[in-house]
This record gives sequence, C-alpha cells and structure tokens, in this order.
Amino acid sequence: MIHKVHKRYFLCSHANWNAQVDVQEWRNNMCGIVGYVGRRDCADVLINALTKLEYRGYDSAGIAVFENNAIRVEKSKGRLQNLVDKMKIDGKPQGHVGIGHTRWATHGEPSDINSHPHGNKRVTIVHNGIIENYKQIKDFLIKEGYSFVSETDTETVAKLLDYYYNGNPIETIARVIAEIKGSYALGIMFRDYPDAIFAVRKECPLIAGVGEGENFIASDVPAILQYTRNYYLLEQNEIAIVKEDSIKICDIHGMEINKELQTADWDEDAAEKGGYEHFMLKEIHEQPTAVRTTITPRIVNGMPDFASDGIDINKLSSYRQIFIVACGTAMHAGMVGKYVIEKMARVSVTVDIASEFRYRDPLITDKDLVIVISQSGETADTLAVLKLAKEMKAATLAVVNVKGSSIAREADHVIYTHAGPEISVASTKAYMVQVAVMYLIAFALSRETGHITDAQCAEFTEKLKNIPAVIEEAIGLKDRCQFAASKLLNAESLLYIGRGLDYALSMEGSLKLKEISYIHSESYAAGELKHGTISLITEGMPVIAVATQKSIVEKTISNIKEVKARGAMVILVCGKDIEVEDNVADIIIRLPEADEVLMPMVAAVPLQLIAYYTAVLKGCDVDKPRNLAKSVTVE
Repeated sequence: MIHKVHKRYFLCSHANWNAQVDVQEWRNNMCGIVGYVGRRDCADVLINALTKLEYRGYDSAGIAVFENNAIRVEKSKGRLQNLVDKMKIDGKPQGHVGIGHTRWATHGEPSDINSHPHGNKRVTIVHNGIIENYKQIKDFLIKEGYSFVSETDTETVAKLLDYYYNGNPIETIARVIAEIKGSYALGIMFRDYPDAIFAVRKECPLIAGVGEGENFIASDVPAILQYTRNYYLLEQNEIAIVKEDSIKICDIHGMEINKELQTADWDEDAAEKGGYEHFMLKEIHEQPTAVRTTITPRIVNGMPDFASDGIDINKLSSYRQIFIVACGTAMHAGMVGKYVIEKMARVSVTVDIASEFRYRDPLITDKDLVIVISQSGETADTLAVLKLAKEMKAATLAVVNVKGSSIAREADHVIYTHAGPEISVASTKAYMVQVAVMYLIAFALSRETGHITDAQCAEFTEKLKNIPAVIEEAIGLKDRCQFAASKLLNAESLLYIGRGLDYALSMEGSLKLKEISYIHSESYAAGELKHGTISLITEGMPVIAVATQKSIVEKTISNIKEVKARGAMVILVCGKDIEVEDNVADIIIRLPEADEVLMPMVAAVPLQLIAYYTAVLKGCDVDKPRNLAKSVTVE
C-alpha cells in the first residue's frame, strides 16, 4: 500500500528529504487555474477567465469539459491564442462544467504533452504549485501498473487520485493531500460527478466565485470579475465542492465550514488595459491615484495615523530594531524605507532578501519587528520569513496589496496598500504604494520618537499628500524618456549609479530594465565605482545616473564625470534645481520639484518609463517577460 511507502519515504527527516530532492526541481513557479459550473458555454467561460490569468504563465494552456458523459481535454503549447486556434480546427468542447489552466513551466519543458489538464478517464486535474515528492509517488504508481506520458509533477497527483478513488471525492482528496508534499492549488473533475468540480489548496492561492445560477474557482479575482464580484477564500487544505447552485466548503473530514463571503472592491474594467497599449503603461499612469488611495485613509488631522489598521505607533516605536524583508521590487521599496526610517526616526533597520534571510539563522527576538512586503501576499519566501519570525516571537507587520492573502492572514498586523489589480509582471504602482507606506511609517515613528516635531511631521505629511500631483507631472516626461530609451537599443550591458536614496532607486530602475528589455543591467553605489566596477566602462556604454539628493550631489556628479571621461554615454535623472555642467551628461531628464526626501517616488517614474519604452522599441512582450511570472508562490 502506498501508505507504507508514505511512511518509509515521504515522512523522512527534513535533512534527508533535502538530500533526495533534485535541486533543478526547486524553480519558481506560478500557473493560473479556473473552473466553471453553470448554464453558459463552459469552454467560452474558461477561455475568457484564462485571458485574465495568462500573466500567471504563458507556456501552455488547456481546458477540460464534461461532454457526453466523458471528460474531454483540449490543450496546446504556447499562448492561450494557440489553444483557441486549435479548437477552431478540432471543435470546441460542448458542456457546462469544466476546468482550465495556463502554465508557467517547471517540471517538463513547455509542450502539448506537458500542458495541463492531466489525468485519465476517471479523474482530470489542473494544478498550480510544485509537488516536492512526486518522484517517490511516481515510482510507486509505476510499480502499481500506472504509466505516465508527461514529465510533470502534476500527472502524479492525477494518477494518485485515480489510485485512491473509492467513489467518494472528499475522502479521496483527503487521502491524496495527506501524501503529497509541497504547494498546490488543484481543480479536480471526477467522471462520476458530471455536475461538480472540486478544489483544494495549500500555499497557492485559490478562490471560489459565487454567481447566480453559476459558480467558479480561480487563482485570482480578475478571472471571474466579468461574471461576479463575490467569492470565498479557501484556507489551507479546505475542499470546495462547486455546483451550479451551491458551493460547499469542508475540511478533510468532510465537515462543512461556514465561510465569510468576500466582495471585490474593484470591477472588471480595473483589470483591463483601458485603452493603453500595455498593462504596464496603464499601471504607470494609475500611480497617482493608487498613492492617493493608499495614503488618504492613513492621514488624520494632517498626521500619519494607522489606527484604522489596528496599529499602535507607540508600540511600533518600542522595538529594538526593525527588519524589512521582501523579494525583488518589494525589497527595493524596503531599501527606501530603511534610508528614510533610519535618517528621520534614528531606528536601526536591516533590509534583507527573503530567500537569504530565512536561511542565515537571523538574530531576531521578541524585542524586534519584522516588516514583510509583498504585492500578492502569496510570495513563498516572504511567507516563510513571516512564519519564521513568528516562531522566534518577533512582532510581524505585513504590507500587502491583496486582501485575505496568505501573508495578510499570518501577520500580526497588516497595512493594505490600495493599488488595485496589477497585471503586468513588471511591478510599478505596487512599488509606488509600498514606498508611500514606508514614508508614512517613517514620519509616524519619527514623531513618536521625538526626532521631529508635530509641526515638522505635519509638513512632511502634507508634502506626501501632494506627491500624487508631482508623480502625474513626472509621467509627462514620457517623450524625453522615450528619447533616452532609443539610445539603449543596441546596448549589451549598462550601469545604474546613485548614492543614498538614489542608489536604492537605481536598484529598482535596473531591475525594471533587465526584466522587460533583457538588456544586462546592474546597479552600483556610485562611490563604489573606483573599487572595481569602473573597469567595465567602455566607449559608448550607457550609464544611467540618479542625482536628487543635494547633500551628496557633488560627489555623485564627480562619479558621473569619471565614467564620462572613460567613454560612457550618460543619461542623468536629476532634480530641477541640480546644477550640472553641460558636458557632464549626454541626456538630462529634469524632475518636477519635490522635497528631496520624497524624490524616490518622483524619480521612479522616468526610470519606469525608460524601461518600458526600451522594451517596446526592442519589440519585447512588455507585460509578459520571458521566464518570469507575476508572483512567486513556491520557493
């Protein structure tokens, strides 16, 4: 019996397990899954829903629909449109119950065979996540007479469901999830239940959408907004039974669970491009509104106020030190937070990459505060850090965009940003609102610790309230940014440089460029150039310099002159009142006026636009850069 195999192999010690895992399997992954039960044409609903989730993966797409008492599967390598074109030839599945998937490949190359859904005549599934012990399961099932056609971990789950199937889907699902290790969101169809789909999750996000005479499952809310704004959030290992007129959610013992119905506070139009060529450009333009929406509820009587978030700023100021932990763009927002909190509040702040923090045995105690930042609230490494911090009795505060997400539910306190849906893989407005929250925290801490007066705090807060208008003005620099981008098309490599807050911002600018234009780009503290990096400068090599901090601008200009003297083509992003000699830079982008402490929010805009227009001019797929997914829900 597989239960014996489970005891022998699957419940091995963590150390032994690590020894058995193929390290190539530990790759970041995110797919999108949907399901529908209702009276509409199921294939059409699934395809429409998947168009809203294709940002989660675009290596393949597929659907499975109950048709003539059988489960019919259609799937295809590549973009969703390939599947649509294939069904024009094969014929579209006809039915009213089905599941769908868009894939970001991990186990097995992108191919028709490795595409989801997977299964057999009795059970068919779609899956987001990684099954860590799939090799052991697969070996067992092969001995039991099962054969496999794909290289995926997902097929093992489908076959394991079939192996255990006893006519009772809930019992079967419960047995399977007791065996599998890893992260998953599963949409499941049993041939014996042609009027229902089943769903279960662990770590990976999944919702059950509530319609009128129809119901859904989906990885993300935008998939179902065309049909409903109401949904249930599935918790870990809760099982949903979705039928046309009901959604039942139960635990692994089959006991029904009463859930609170959630309502999305943004509509379908918010998840569409709104006339812009790309989601990224739309989201850049949405930044003033997003910042305004995020900060306004947290400014009371002209002062930062987190009472509505249930946060006592006095308690927040009492911790020995603050750790800000995040990944990618969110980590860069944390870097800005570090500079501002330390400078203004004189509180020690350590910023760390989540994937490094959790493995370096960090020195955190119950006297420390750990702030985690994540747009999705599902980032696997960040979630793991949060759990580690709680185990070590540290206080935890999450800054997230998605309500009810895993990180939001785990943290002691949550500050929700109000960016709305961010579809483009390259984050812009989520970064901007994260930075805005960092400023509010910095101002509140500075006032509470007595490092600024009430009058000064009110002044800084008022300037932050006005920053959306300045961001709007910065967006007006797009023509100048497009011209700068045109000079980068033939570059094989370039550098971003800055000091202090400008260095933190340069890190984000560099990431934006590389992730959507595929040009190799690195960010360096300008003062480090002479310690090795300047040897990389060759004739015509682009260097993008940021200089907004008046107290150190002369030193930054000196560094710019050093690279210029060695043949670099310099693009300088600087404040309007920064004095620059004519020969210092080839292109100068002058920013609208703002307090220099807030300049990262202003200077971020032209860096986003330079990255955007460079990718567009190169013909890259801006919203769906290769090898990347929107949020990383497994390690």
